Amino acid sequence: MVLLWFNLNSLVLSNWQAFAQEFLSKFDVFDTIAEAKENLFNFWMHNDKRFITFIVHFKKEAYETSWSHNTLWSALCCTLPQCIKDILCLALKQPNYNGYKALVTQINQ
Repeated sequence: MVLLWFNLNSLVLSNWQAFAQEFLSKFDVFDTIAEAKENLFNFWMHNDKRFITFIVHFKKEAYETSWSHNTLWSALCCTLPQCIKDILCLALKQPNYNGYKALVTQINQ
């Protein structure tokens, strides 16, 4: 990159695609699994969002982590808004991740 400072006729400085490719090669995500895990830890469902749209984004990040269903279940519980958590306290405990997902979908219609 330092060489580009001295070469003003470089393709990277005159072409946006070349610049973007050079930039991504230097600053792209190093560990995609760690990035997905971090995204899940910082992921929250807001009160105005629908669970169906939320779960699509959640599953995209979850797929990258290769976590077990129990870990994903726990992470999903933490991301839900308090109003859904309050209703889930009154409902029957679900035996697995898919049952839990179906129950939350019914609550958030």
